Amino acid sequence: MKITPTIRTEIEKYLKQKGLSMTEFGHIIGLNVGTISGIVTGNRSLSINQLDRITIGMNLPADYFYERFVEECIIEVPLNWRRVKPFLHRCIELGRLDCLQHAVSMFLDDPIYSPSLFKLAEDLFHKGYRDTAAYLYENVAESERKQHSERLAICQYRLFTIRVGDDQEKNYNAAVQFEPYIERLDEIDQLDALKDLANVYRSLRKWDKVEEMARKMKEKAKVQYLMKHQQKKRECGESKKKLSRSLFVYITYADLLCASVCEAQGDYQQALQFTYAYSNLDWVRETDEDTKHWIGLFKHWSQANILACRLLSGDVSVIHDYFEYISTSSDTTEEDRVVQLLNVLIAANQHQVNVDYILQRFETEIDSITRQQASADMYTYQVVPGQTTLFEYEVAKYYLNRGRYSYGFKYLLDVLAKSLAINKEDFFIRCIKLFEQFKEFADIQAHAKYEILVTKGKKYNFFYY
Repeated sequence: MKITPTIRTEIEKYLKQKGLSMTEFGHIIGLNVGTISGIVTGNRSLSINQLDRITIGMNLPADYFYERFVEECIIEVPLNWRRVKPFLHRCIELGRLDCLQHAVSMFLDDPIYSPSLFKLAEDLFHKGYRDTAAYLYENVAESERKQHSERLAICQYRLFTIRVGDDQEKNYNAAVQFEPYIERLDEIDQLDALKDLANVYRSLRKWDKVEEMARKMKEKAKVQYLMKHQQKKRECGESKKKLSRSLFVYITYADLLCASVCEAQGDYQQALQFTYAYSNLDWVRETDEDTKHWIGLFKHWSQANILACRLLSGDVSVIHDYFEYISTSSDTTEEDRVVQLLNVLIAANQHQVNVDYILQRFETEIDSITRQQASADMYTYQVVPGQTTLFEYEVAKYYLNRGRYSYGFKYLLDVLAKSLAINKEDFFIRCIKLFEQFKEFADIQAHAKYEILVTKGKKYNFFYY
């Protein structure tokens, strides 16, 4: 068995090879001779700052001694969080998650360190070190699994946001795992948690869950809004927690979510009632610029969605008005455009309406929609890709129904590939059925690509018929 020399042995060896005295080496790395002597003789503890200076002085990689530092300076001495914390930050900076995990494992059995580990996880999460933060959150959650603490709930919330990605099955599991912890969160944090959960369920088309989350969010937000505007505020003052949106937005967004549920279920009259609700915001008391911004957005969305509801319900006479509105609106985002064009395509396919002129007008936007990139925002990251996939499917269906087969199969096979990539089985099956309906019009290349994707679907246990 090979014996690895200690850090102190390596330092002594280096000084002898280079013919350096401790005083000379101390001058090179900016440490006094007493410190160097104490480290080499073992009479003085070694800090990570001192180790980094020594490593640089020896012309070695920055993390050269990190594994031995864990063994010699953390495991073999009494635990000291204040001394270990700087080492953990250096591990993060240098990408040494293995050393961080090894060091942290020493603190996991003692619950007294849970607050410190949690605080470090929060710091890393907000700085963007999400994978490392996830490791810490998982261990803090495990150590507090029998507690009904807010800290446990926050760990689960953070893990939920970290775990949400491209795989819809994993997203569903992450949502189900997190949902029981919502009520343990701070009342303010609950609003963002419910919003994020609703958006994930919306991307999964779990409409009963979307409605449940929306109604809970609206109820809780209304309570918070009333409390905020009570004339006699409690002595404890307002919560220091910060929401990602203005408070009234959660009330109004709940109505928008419920409208989307009704639209998905084909109840356009009820969808209109919810849309009228979020179009009337005279009750909002705030007058700051952020509030004005959100009020403007909801009014913009409601105007378009009122026309959309009428259109989807079968009133195709408004399609020109809808087209004029979305064409002339100056503040339409790419996310808005996805929804607007999706509404046009759904109505066109349901009621056999020719919308070639609309697709030609927005040809550039359609190309951009089909190439959208991921976003950190839960709505943009989860809901918009789902709508984009549905949009491409409706485009494919529209072109196939009108005999423009090259365009139709191009979009259909793209949706089929994307559905496979994000584990969205319902879209995969819908694409299979649509292809089979028009397969006699597909060329050799389309058939070949289709067979490749179907084979992959079998491999990943996608069932279709």
